[in-house]
Amino acid sequence: MKKRLRYPMLAAAIVAALGSHAALAGPAAPATAHTPLPPLPAPRLSEAQKIQALIHSVETLQGAVFIRNGSEYDGAKAAAHLRTKLDYAGKKVQTAEQFIDKLATGSSMTGQPYKIRFADGRTVESAVFFHEQLRKLEAPPVPRAVSKG
Repeated sequence: MKKRLRYPMLAAAIVAALGSHAALAGPAAPATAHTPLPPLPAPRLSEAQKIQALIHSVETLQGAVFIRNGSEYDGAKAAAHLRTKLDYAGKKVQTAEQFIDKLATGSSMTGQPYKIRFADGRTVESAVFFHEQLRKLEAPPVPRAVSKG
């Protein structure tokens, strides 16, 4: 059974923002020479879309564990927790940076930082992970190459 995307429009915006359009186009013809094309215009994500993309990025981490107050959670539970915190924060959180700094980096009850342990065993604080994801979302697109031949 094929899994339905929870936010199909957001997923499309994320793919476009991260420059993965070539992966969706299918296999390309063998290239003999490459000529750079101008970059595609970057779709501008709203702050709300960036926040949802950040939550989705932890939700879909394969083999990763979200560590909150010493307990381990899978991506779905971590995403649900972050969405609950976001709902509770209401209009106090307007930007992706505010989301990271105020909600996604640690427990407001214990002060302990949230951590993510990846499938390879490497552990990072969630702030590092989310700031890296945000940089990717906001990065300018990579120039495309076209084959001549």
